[in-house]
Amino acid sequence: MRIVTWNVNSLKARLDYVLDFLRTRQPDVLCLQELKLPDAEFPAMAFEAEGYSAVVHGQKSWNGVAVVARSPLTAVRHGLPGAESDGARLVTADVDGLSVTSVYVPNGKSVDHADYRMKLAWLDLLGTYVEEVTRGDRPVVVAGDFNLCPADIDSYDPDSFAGTIFHTAEERADYDRLLAAGLVDVYRHLEPAEPGYSWWDYRAGRFHKGEGLRIDLLFASPDVATRVRDAHVDRDFRKKRDGITPSDHAPVVFDLD
Repeated sequence: MRIVTWNVNSLKARLDYVLDFLRTRQPDVLCLQELKLPDAEFPAMAFEAEGYSAVVHGQKSWNGVAVVARSPLTAVRHGLPGAESDGARLVTADVDGLSVTSVYVPNGKSVDHADYRMKLAWLDLLGTYVEEVTRGDRPVVVAGDFNLCPADIDSYDPDSFAGTIFHTAEERADYDRLLAAGLVDVYRHLEPAEPGYSWWDYRAGRFHKGEGLRIDLLFASPDVATRVRDAHVDRDFRKKRDGITPSDHAPVVFDLD
């Protein structure tokens, strides 16, 4: 089973990339973020033509998340409880007995911006939601763009960025809460020494210089985590094609036995 998370930074702009990814990488489950379109504009027929269906929580021009799968999906939750006014940032679906949540955490802009406090409040509510989701015995996956670097290894310049957005002790405490709820950060569990950057700024050639951040994460309950045999960042889908700009995020791929 292959599970992938990918912030596509506008599904309209990246649809050809995403459809090619489905054809060539053949994920079983794909968690998408930053769709930037309302539900009515989600290209369901294009996905169905590739053998996939989707549960979508969209929003015009901003945010938007989806869970896409080969198998039938059942929608469980649209929106983070208590944070619905903060945009379309969470959707949960059941797929083959697996609870899958796609998450797009607020960016926060900077530590002195009002959005940073909103981000921390959102993460706190996410912690509560995850604690509820993990109470039963159902296998759980929570994946997406978390807009935080869990540790220094997840940032190309941790010393310069210490205490700035994505790198604060408060954001990392919210990350730790997800682990305390019983989830495993699967990539870091499998690859303790590999940075695993998944996002690179478009500016200054950051991608080619290897100056990135690991902010796209997949958490899983232990029963799922123990089945993961490979985790990697698919850098090919962060590269330009025929002059078309890709997302600034690459897909993060997890293969399960």
